Amino acid sequence: MNLYDSRILLIDDNIELADMIRDMLRRNGYANVSCAHTCEQGMRMFREEQPQLVILDIMLPDGDGFTLFRRIRDISDVPILFLSAKDEDNDRLFGLGLGADDYITKPFLSRELLLRVNAVLKRTYFSSARMAGESLFSAPSSGSSSSGDPDVLILGEHRISFAEASVTFRGKTTAFTAKELQLLKKLAQNRGNIVTFDALCMAVWGDSYYGYENTLMVHIRHLREKIEDDPSSPKWLLTARGLGYRLKKEEKTENEKPV
Repeated sequence: MNLYDSRILLIDDNIELADMIRDMLRRNGYANVSCAHTCEQGMRMFREEQPQLVILDIMLPDGDGFTLFRRIRDISDVPILFLSAKDEDNDRLFGLGLGADDYITKPFLSRELLLRVNAVLKRTYFSSARMAGESLFSAPSSGSSSSGDPDVLILGEHRISFAEASVTFRGKTTAFTAKELQLLKKLAQNRGNIVTFDALCMAVWGDSYYGYENTLMVHIRHLREKIEDDPSSPKWLLTARGLGYRLKKEEKTENEKPV
């Protein structure tokens, strides 16, 4: 896929501003830009068009962007950039804490929005690992499997399939998002060792990973909800305070505790 072939969905109730942003993106090479002006219209168009990027306003006439973000996240790991007149730090941190890929406040420079769109798309779909041909669904290269099958990782009663991007627990199968799978692969490749925050962010967001520590914590929490018996007291995915995370082997390490 060429960068400028990416499908972009813009959801903003300000029709004049939405048209301006769409025209600006088209002038700069993005031909596939669609606009929606309400939560429901945006959700419908998202399902129909399956965009590679969503630019989402927070204040919408039939709801708020944070709620719509959660609805989209329930079915997709597509990158989402918040666009909002709300420039308070709490709103920005809340949006990033939900797992948004970026947050830009109005008014903004057209050039700044374009650069942020470029950066999000490049690190999501055109990172060096992907350009080198690495498959997202390939198994970790190190001997991290405890099942004898290199595509399968066993964590207690959880059976993880890298090939199918899913985990099965007591007969129920749950899919991983793309970012969750990338994180788990990185941890599995280094099983038993601490993987730093920077290394995990680099594995998921590429070279432009700065500022994604809060987003990383959100993805780790969601990952624990899928691979742990009790996510609030994790057994496998442990936190090394101030350093990073570690996928535990069978033996315990006394100086690492879950948070």
